[in-house]
Amino acid sequence: MQLKAKSKSQPHPQRVAFLGNYLPRLCGIATFTHDLCEAVAGALPDADCYVEAVNDFSKDYDYSSRVRFKLQERKLISYQHAADFLNFNNADVLCVQHEFGIYGGPSGRHLLALLKEVRMPVVTTLHTVLQEPNTAQRLVVDEIARYSDRLVVMAQKGAEILRDTYGVPASMIDIIPHGSPAPSNLTRAIPIREKFPAPTRRGNR
Repeated sequence: MQLKAKSKSQPHPQRVAFLGNYLPRLCGIATFTHDLCEAVAGALPDADCYVEAVNDFSKDYDYSSRVRFKLQERKLISYQHAADFLNFNNADVLCVQHEFGIYGGPSGRHLLALLKEVRMPVVTTLHTVLQEPNTAQRLVVDEIARYSDRLVVMAQKGAEILRDTYGVPASMIDIIPHGSPAPSNLTRAIPIREKFPAPTRRGNR
């Protein structure tokens, strides 16, 4: 997937914003958002990559300087302020991490208040694609698709569900397999069976 260029003289986006949970919050989405932001920053060293971090409840985290805005998960007005921040700072593209349960409102509906106000291309990664959504979940995914320029899923099955269940055209779906960092030193790895031998079960010989 390639990020949209604004002009011939500006082949890559200069301001890339990320929305989602973020480290040091202990959450898989937080780790994913961090790793994605750092990967893009490494690929585009001249770009300003920054994060709008989703805070749960009123708890604050000791975020790095990447975080420029703290969005309060349950406060609808915070999503409107987050959109204003993105527009005022002229983000060239917004990368949204979506998972049910990390945004406020019924099935995360508060997120839509932000998406409908931003004035830049939106790339949304769907971490869960439900084949049989309830009414509220279906509405949210339909609206996310409406406001997004691209949808990213991590498996072919997710793309199939988007097409067959939600009617999303294949032309706006990208499949990017979920990767994980490689161990830094494989030679020190201890085979699991040696470290944690399986107990002998009754009847097994």
